[in-house]
Amino acid sequence: MLHLTSLGVHFGDRTLFEGVDLAIGTKDRIGLVGRNGAGKSTLLKIIAGLQKPSEGRVNTPKEYRIGYLPQEMEHDEQATVMEVAMQAFAEMQALETRLEGLTKEVAERTDYESDSYAQLIQELSDANERLDAIGAASTEEQAHRILQGLGFKVSDMSRQMSEFSGGWKMRVELAKLLLMQPDLLLLDEPTNHLDIESIEWLESFLLHHPGAILLISHDRVFLDTLTKRTVEIGGVKLYDYKGPYTAYQVWREEERSRQEQAAKNQQKYIQETEVLINKFRAKKNKAAFAQSLIKKLDKLERVEVDAAENMQIRFRFPPAPRSGKVIFEAKTLKKCFDNLTVFEGLDFIMARQEKVALVGKNGAGKTTLTKMLLQQESCTAGELNVGHNVDIGYYAQNQTDELDGNLTVMETLEEVAVGDVRKQLRGLLGSFLFSGEDVDKKVKVLSGGEKARLALCKLLLHPYNVLILDEPTNHLDLKSKSVLKEALQSFDGSLVVVSHDRDFLSDMTQLVYEVTPTGLKQYIGDIKQFLHEKHAASITAYEAKKTVKVERKKDGKPANTSKPKPSGGEDYKARKEREKALRKAKNAVDRHEKAIAKLEAQQAELNTTMANVDPSDRTKVTELAYAYDAVQKDMQDSINLWEKALEDVERLEQQGAS
Repeated sequence: MLHLTSLGVHFGDRTLFEGVDLAIGTKDRIGLVGRNGAGKSTLLKIIAGLQKPSEGRVNTPKEYRIGYLPQEMEHDEQATVMEVAMQAFAEMQALETRLEGLTKEVAERTDYESDSYAQLIQELSDANERLDAIGAASTEEQAHRILQGLGFKVSDMSRQMSEFSGGWKMRVELAKLLLMQPDLLLLDEPTNHLDIESIEWLESFLLHHPGAILLISHDRVFLDTLTKRTVEIGGVKLYDYKGPYTAYQVWREEERSRQEQAAKNQQKYIQETEVLINKFRAKKNKAAFAQSLIKKLDKLERVEVDAAENMQIRFRFPPAPRSGKVIFEAKTLKKCFDNLTVFEGLDFIMARQEKVALVGKNGAGKTTLTKMLLQQESCTAGELNVGHNVDIGYYAQNQTDELDGNLTVMETLEEVAVGDVRKQLRGLLGSFLFSGEDVDKKVKVLSGGEKARLALCKLLLHPYNVLILDEPTNHLDLKSKSVLKEALQSFDGSLVVVSHDRDFLSDMTQLVYEVTPTGLKQYIGDIKQFLHEKHAASITAYEAKKTVKVERKKDGKPANTSKPKPSGGEDYKARKEREKALRKAKNAVDRHEKAIAKLEAQQAELNTTMANVDPSDRTKVTELAYAYDAVQKDMQDSINLWEKALEDVERLEQQGAS
């Protein structure tokens, strides 16, 4: 077990956190949350041994291995993907080198009865046992499996790191980390550059990780799926709750209400006591009593409501000027880079005030398409037209990198602000949590989340009627992300958003565009309907295997195209058993689909109830939190059973086709 004792970090007069005591068990699954700039990434660096605290210590057991994935990392550009992944086995490679030396020494020695020879044999045996324990015989197989799970093809394994984008490089580092099998995994926003399919794979992999996990994530679904404990850094305090993030939120709201009520009651007591003091201090026979009340108030420990908890980003996008009815129109759009075809045959029309989620696997061309909409990239073939009076605001995936680190927060806005809005900059920055001396900070000292907030703030300086946002939530904390979502939901212009975040996209868009190499597929509804359609499409794919073309004779009657029945009784019996198992599997699919639909309805009902419940009703709030957890667990169990039944159907149909 790893222990943090009285940990504190101070920067001059500013205290990031102090008095942090935390124990991490061998199988703990902890989500680390808190507002941007609260010190989450700093805490991970201290645990990883990359940064020293101002006070306190980190106590780790002997031979305790810690794996750390930072948000920003350096890569060996000349190494291949497989070479970088295999760096995870540094211990194994050192052991193999040592083993070669020991084997050579044993072969040369003749003093078989000596103690040193016996010690040499023991060391040789220990080295072999350790190699077997860490799975040295299957290292390349493990590396291939994890890299493929993260989206790499077999042909990618020999490609150099310099050939890949930042997101793919991050996946290689993640693969290396997972291959190390550390006792504690420290993950700082591991889903930032992963597509939805890779996130789901990562969830599945981490669920079976044998060690402890401490992760920072702004993906609510990811946190709820993986974690069983939530730790929040709030102000200079630390809150530790045994439950996933959604349940923690309910508890935290209840705790905040209790805190506010306690402060209110205490203030009332103080006021009443002060009245008594003023009443009796002038009376000779009551002066001693008044002095005792004064001492009592002096010793009273004041109940404080954490001010940081009440800070929340507040903004709305400016009203959108009217544009033409059609925003974008694409006809057989094609894009190539040299000999690489990114996509072709894209056809779509986007109307005024439509809100579209743009999805697709990494490398499918989502960012390329957004740049074409912005006319920053030309099309190789086809036609792309931008509508009348279209004014586009763009938030790039690497928007925070575009900020000038040597400018202050205020100077960053002053560079682009014109007219009367310049008088409102300080108030605008205040709504994005930049207050007081914060506006004079250099951009280079801001956290990733603070830079993201500043970049979003710049978007408000002009009334756009089309917003194109490429991964806008990558560095935003959960509360800021929620407020951004609300602002986009109420935005009266057109919206194109690229995001891997399922919770963020949910209930925000009316259409989903899936970019594929062979064209663009449109789905009506938001991301939930899209994911449902994807499952349905996969069912249809293997259901279609049963379709048989019926040949007919000249008289119109069906021809006898059936295959001869097997003559052996065992083949017939096996076929009947397979058909029976197939019917059973299909029935299970239907049964689990109905169960999932029922649980989705229950979840929606609970969400509505939780939104309307009185926060001061502690019993009801706690009851609803437990009910929500139970439904969520049942939902995950039903989905797992449904997927297993689907696999059974596909396997049995393949057996029948062969």
